[in-house]
Amino acid sequence: MLTKDLKKLQDEFIQLYGGNYADIAVYRAPGRVNLIGEHIDYNGGYVFPAALTFGTTLLLRPRQDHELHMASTNFPYKLQKSLYELAYDAKDDWTNFPKGIIVMLQQQSVSFSHGYDMLFHGDIPNGAGLSSSASIEVVTAYGLLDQIGVTMSRTDIALLAQKTENQYVGVMCGIMDQFAVAQGKENHAVLLRCSDLDYQHVPFDSGSYKLIIGNTNKKRQLAESAYNQRRSECEQAVAILREKAAEYRELQVLCELSPEQFAQVEALIEDEIVRRRAKHVVEENARVLASVDLLRKGDLAGFGKLMLQSHASLRDLYEVSCHELDVIVDTAITIPGVLGSRMTGAGFGGCTVSLVHEDNVQTFIDFVGKAYKEQTEFVADFYVCDIGDGVNRVEA
Repeated sequence: MLTKDLKKLQDEFIQLYGGNYADIAVYRAPGRVNLIGEHIDYNGGYVFPAALTFGTTLLLRPRQDHELHMASTNFPYKLQKSLYELAYDAKDDWTNFPKGIIVMLQQQSVSFSHGYDMLFHGDIPNGAGLSSSASIEVVTAYGLLDQIGVTMSRTDIALLAQKTENQYVGVMCGIMDQFAVAQGKENHAVLLRCSDLDYQHVPFDSGSYKLIIGNTNKKRQLAESAYNQRRSECEQAVAILREKAAEYRELQVLCELSPEQFAQVEALIEDEIVRRRAKHVVEENARVLASVDLLRKGDLAGFGKLMLQSHASLRDLYEVSCHELDVIVDTAITIPGVLGSRMTGAGFGGCTVSLVHEDNVQTFIDFVGKAYKEQTEFVADFYVCDIGDGVNRVEA
């Protein structure tokens, strides 16, 4: 963040809460984009997210009482509540995310001797599916733990944030978003095995190529119901293989299978839809590992081809793409200097991620934007992204 932006936020904090600048602590957590490995986290496989330089900044300062005062530069709603009256309330809007973190910390016997004044500022594009909620949760946990002097690993902070989503907010998300926000590293993606949280940072040296996120600006109305349905279909596939394939009696998740192993038993799954869902999962998991190998060799073009294969699989086998996402991807690959493009996130709207040569960035934005406006009911937004660090304290 630029110093002048931070100064403006500090000024706004003082306007809201009074006092002096010296006691304000500043923390920053990124958003994230998943480069490849979609709908894999709940199937026990590998995902490959990266932290972005977009993110959430938290300014906080201890109070003399036991109240929490929360405000945001992005949303009008402000919260003033006791530390001990933080039950979930839909009327509390965005503040349920930081509230939930505090409740979960209290449940883990983290003691709060006083309240805090808190100001949040997000520059993650709203509604783009780039994990603004995970960013808010992780920056809240990291900042408060730092203030209290309690040590918690970044992985445990990610798990705490996921638990907040699952048990407090009521969203049954996987671990990928919070993990990438907590464990991100500049110019690296995170290869994460969701079954056991084994991870490694993989250099993402894009050279003269840029990551461009394309926001369809289409609300993902079907995403939640379709997510639950796809998850159920994957569980059905596991149950069928456990029952019908003697060698897979102990199969727990689809991603235990290689594409070659799946090809030998896929005919046992008679339901064509369930079979297609399982095929996507197994092959997408293999694409993640192949992507890591290619990137380590500096083969960006090969990685771009896997991005396109991933999108085709999400469109045809998993059926979570939509017309709007397809227009961006299909138009993107007609432009010189584009190595790859795919939907990213849950699907049915949200975003694409594309790998574009720096000389072609403006052409990409203009050409894809024009085609998108002509072929859909929406206007797309585009963001040229850099891969940044995970959550940290900002030294003002």
